[in-house]
Amino acid sequence: MTTLQQPQHPVLGAVVAVTASLGRVAEANPSFMATDQKAATLVEIARVKAQLAELELRVLATADDVAAESAARDVAAWLHHHTHQRPEILRADLRLAEALDRTYHQVAGAMRSGGCNSAQATVIVDALNDLPADLDPEIRLKAEEALVAYATRFDPTQLRRLGRRILDLIAPEIAEAEEAKRLAAEEAHARKKTRLTMRRLGDGTTRISAVLPDAAADRLATNLEAFASPRRDDGTRTETGDYLPYDRRLGRAFCQLLETLDPTRLPIHGGDATTVIVTIDIDQLRKEAGIAQILGGTPITAAEARRLACTANIIPAVLGGASEVLDFGRKERFFTAAQRRALLLRSATCEAEGCDIPGTWAEAHHWIAWAQGGATDLDNAALLCSHHHHRAHDAGYLHERLPNGDIRFARRT
Repeated sequence: MTTLQQPQHPVLGAVVAVTASLGRVAEANPSFMATDQKAATLVEIARVKAQLAELELRVLATADDVAAESAARDVAAWLHHHTHQRPEILRADLRLAEALDRTYHQVAGAMRSGGCNSAQATVIVDALNDLPADLDPEIRLKAEEALVAYATRFDPTQLRRLGRRILDLIAPEIAEAEEAKRLAAEEAHARKKTRLTMRRLGDGTTRISAVLPDAAADRLATNLEAFASPRRDDGTRTETGDYLPYDRRLGRAFCQLLETLDPTRLPIHGGDATTVIVTIDIDQLRKEAGIAQILGGTPITAAEARRLACTANIIPAVLGGASEVLDFGRKERFFTAAQRRALLLRSATCEAEGCDIPGTWAEAHHWIAWAQGGATDLDNAALLCSHHHHRAHDAGYLHERLPNGDIRFARRT
């Protein structure tokens, strides 16, 4: 008794024919093709790739039995085992295959004709899935039709933008209300996802990781750009004159932003407006290389403590023997808003020689340090940008006020 051989399915026959055709040109050298033939070939290959991708998706969508035959989790897992492709790409292909097979037949048809590639199809399906669940089915079909038509003219990035605003294009009468609902849902989701973690790395740095609502991230980026813009020559260059990488400029800008926060506008914390207390022993304070301690936090140099003492959200506590408090900073020690306005009238920019950073971005600095009894008045004040404020408290630099009022810095030799 002979077993009848199952006839070859047309899909398998087509794939075998394609493979055979490619085999016949395996040794052909395209270098000798005419330019117009190369151009036509490249375009045609793109169309064929889209058609082959659709055929693969069509088979994937119906291949549950292939996975079941070997007890694979799904056909993507089976295909990963047999073809060694990246599993995450295969899973994404399977999701797309199921969406095209069950719902988005116009997208599948566009791929089948070579008018839409798989990347475009993924973007279109994502955009359609993001539409409201209760949207009129006729409007949903119009959206699919419009995006498929756009695929003949726009790449995936442009399609994604169009997909986000597709209701504005095909149903403007409901678009605004639906967009408001979508934004409200996104904002609620963002509030739920918002988090920030800080982890000490043990080398003097802390890694900060955060997930923020887009609106908050936009505000943060705008504020940081004010400090990090390469147009500002404020510590944004290396010693060789090159600009710092953008991520390093943003990191420095974040530190500057924290130092410019107005503590009087922050919530009450521990019975007072939010402040940071720095403790330092009187003997350490007098040393160029002394050490201070942020209360409840990390050690810092005495030079950094002296610099931070110029800002209104740092209270210095000077300790004597047996840790008795010799001097505890008072709010009156810090420059008032009126004094800052007076400093701005005196100088519209940082007072360092040749620096044009706006005075509104600068910090009020005690010319004679508070540790040495310097008064908080205009005669003892200098308006310095963050970069030059650091240099003023850097033992490696000398600084003097010139007859014209500018402050000249020079590295110690």
